[in-house]
Amino acid sequence: MIQNRKTKFVHLGIKDYQEAWDYQESLFQRTVDRKITNRKHPPEKQVATDNYLIFCYHPHVFTLGKSGDQGHLLLSHQELTDKKASFYKINRGGDITYHGPGQIVGYPILDLDNFFTDIHRYLRYLEEAVILTLADYGISAGRIEGLTGVWIDFEDDDKARKICALGVKSSRWVTMHGFAFNVNVDLDYFGYIVPCGIADKAVTSLHKELGYMPNMPEVEEKLKTYLARQFEMTLFT
Repeated sequence: MIQNRKTKFVHLGIKDYQEAWDYQESLFQRTVDRKITNRKHPPEKQVATDNYLIFCYHPHVFTLGKSGDQGHLLLSHQELTDKKASFYKINRGGDITYHGPGQIVGYPILDLDNFFTDIHRYLRYLEEAVILTLADYGISAGRIEGLTGVWIDFEDDDKARKICALGVKSSRWVTMHGFAFNVNVDLDYFGYIVPCGIADKAVTSLHKELGYMPNMPEVEEKLKTYLARQFEMTLFT
């Protein structure tokens, strides 16, 4: 198989969740279809698969993973409307989470055959890029054994708080969905759910931890750089 580590970076800006999901699905299916077609041809006639890294911001929305508990959404249908929020059951792993303005949502549509075929390593690389970004702002972050995502005060069970959530789907080693990094997000919305199904841990943001408003384009650029470095990919637009 021809390996291709070139990755197209796409920034969708503020994007309705359903529209972003449909866009992901189209790129995901295109990649899977190419892999299926390639298997019908000898190596010299195969066409390299493409990779994408998508950044965007969503209007207020709650999403529930395929194994999640809808009881972790604490709002009624009318209350969702009052909060100007939407709700989707989706096909990623994980439980319920929130997306909203001021949060960098990243959707890597990668063919891991171009990089490495290890989903756990994939998740750790996403986390590491966020950890390195936070370190640039003087914030020590890490992981909690048995839990995905990036945490502040990760070594103190009573103080630990999540700053980045992960939830992914993978089929034929092609990924979709991804991560949500709280930069300057309204944390009140996390009070309307049991975030990721974890009732005893708080949620935080870069803004809250720093005590000032970080520059969003600067944070995005740092995050992009670390993602490219972790995966040894070449980003282009």
